[in-house]
Amino acid sequence: MYVSDRPEGIERILFSEEQLKEKVAEIGRALTEEYDGKDPLFVCILKGSTVFFADLIREVKCRLEIDFFRASSYSGTKTTGSVEADESGLPDIKGRDVVLVEDIIDTARTLSRLKEIFLRHEPKSLKIVSLLDKPSRREVEGFSADYLGFEIEDLFVVGYGLDCDQQFRNLPYIGIYKP
Repeated sequence: MYVSDRPEGIERILFSEEQLKEKVAEIGRALTEEYDGKDPLFVCILKGSTVFFADLIREVKCRLEIDFFRASSYSGTKTTGSVEADESGLPDIKGRDVVLVEDIIDTARTLSRLKEIFLRHEPKSLKIVSLLDKPSRREVEGFSADYLGFEIEDLFVVGYGLDCDQQFRNLPYIGIYKP
């Protein structure tokens, strides 16, 4: 059910479509500068990062390859406490410049686990890009993204690929969700 221009449960818009476009373009420019003349592999962490990933790779103006990797630690609005990641789905990254693209860093358990997995496969370099970061929820000390869009408070957000029980991914903005 929609209330005015927002679905029911969306308290307010945190980042507009325009703000997201500007930030993605800014990150794309920085990645273009870093990887110009190289052949990086950009890996989308499924599913939440898909919208951000699609927009981001179009802003990176140099040669690149893409792949996808599934990892999850959420059910509804709560973290499960465990990270599900099937290492058999990992692309061949040995000797490659790898860029992991994630939607949000919360506790950092998921990305910390993914970083361990990817580093075991000996990439030339490994960088992490995240659209959002919630440092107040960090459980892995000192963990941060190499490229970051926005830092946010401890809010449950949806839209622009982020979901609650697979809903709201298609919103063109990021909104605060209150069930």
